Amino acid sequence: GQPIHADLIKNKLIDIKPDGTFALRMEYFNFATGLTMTNARFHALFGRPPRNPEANLTQSYMDVAASIQQVLEEIILMLTHSLAQEYGISNLCLAGGVALNCVANGKILREGAFKNIWVQPAAGDAGGALGAALAAHHLYLNNPRTPETPDGMQGSYLGPGYTQPDCEYELTLAGANYEILSDEELFTRTARKIAEGQTVGWFQGRMEFGPRALGNRSILADPRNPEIQQKLNLQVKLREGFRPFAPSVLREYASKYFELQADSPYMLMVATIAASQRLAENPNLSGLAKLKHIRSTLPAITHVDYSARVQTVDARTNPRYHALIEAFRLQTGCPMLVNTSFNLRSEPVVRTPAEAFRCFMASGFDLLVVGNCWLEKPRQNPALKINYAEDYAPD
Repeated sequence: GQPIHADLIKNKLIDIKPDGTFALRMEYFNFATGLTMTNARFHALFGRPPRNPEANLTQSYMDVAASIQQVLEEIILMLTHSLAQEYGISNLCLAGGVALNCVANGKILREGAFKNIWVQPAAGDAGGALGAALAAHHLYLNNPRTPETPDGMQGSYLGPGYTQPDCEYELTLAGANYEILSDEELFTRTARKIAEGQTVGWFQGRMEFGPRALGNRSILADPRNPEIQQKLNLQVKLREGFRPFAPSVLREYASKYFELQADSPYMLMVATIAASQRLAENPNLSGLAKLKHIRSTLPAITHVDYSARVQTVDARTNPRYHALIEAFRLQTGCPMLVNTSFNLRSEPVVRTPAEAFRCFMASGFDLLVVGNCWLEKPRQNPALKINYAEDYAPD
């Protein structure tokens, strides 16, 4: 999209002060008193109603989205510069739903007003609830605040976990056909299958807290494969083919592939693909046609502006995920994987081994790894297949 409506937004929808503080003109919005985000006056301003979820994504809607994003980034950069000048502190913490805007976060980092930026991995209402609990713990109960390194979120792996016997019990109960592999064989075999073009459901350890899959409830694939984006969207996630995917890269190799000099453990920073990995752009393409153009050596994770939403993976925080990516690197030379959340469209991320198997049988990914259990699609009972795709797949 092109931000052709940015001036209209600033003139009609929002009042922005020089320090970045702002006020929305609420006569155009409905979220405070109604059940929708915008109202008829907002729709009239842009000359179109909201897009239906399955409707074609036309240039006009892309332009509205790009315009809103540009204004958002302007406001956030004004706010953060004001904060840096007022307080003179080199560290910035972000939370709330807007802090999930990875593109804006990446621009804050590149602008350099702050040396270190930390974004709450469950930025949004869930993280706000956690903050309220912590405030009560420290401010009202006077418990000490002891900083932890790198942080106290434990990689965001704060959800329920399942032992190997738990996984075997649930899979057996669900009727799954599986074999049990050693760690070394599991990592090596999984990496080889991914390199061969297969997609893998990866279920390990404790579930992530927040909206990002970070290597414990993930669907994984090869970022070098130009067919993976379409395959994951249409056959696996059962959603629109244009949606992008993120890379999980070994922390020690991140700066070789991305213009990123900071950690991004929670997949909340967008960084530019390193110049050494970029390919020539085709200037004659526009709209959705840009998505099919291969613009880097990592086409499955490269956005149209040569950026990617990066997760850096540290061996201390998630040793099993790190070991898998390292096995892939040793086989291919590529120290990263495509990482998307382990769920189907309109469903939450899987929580239990049984839910992982259900998703496996309803979707088009090739392999399932639950703990040390190895499951191949052709070896499963065809009577257990779920016809989810027939009801929910986009046209």
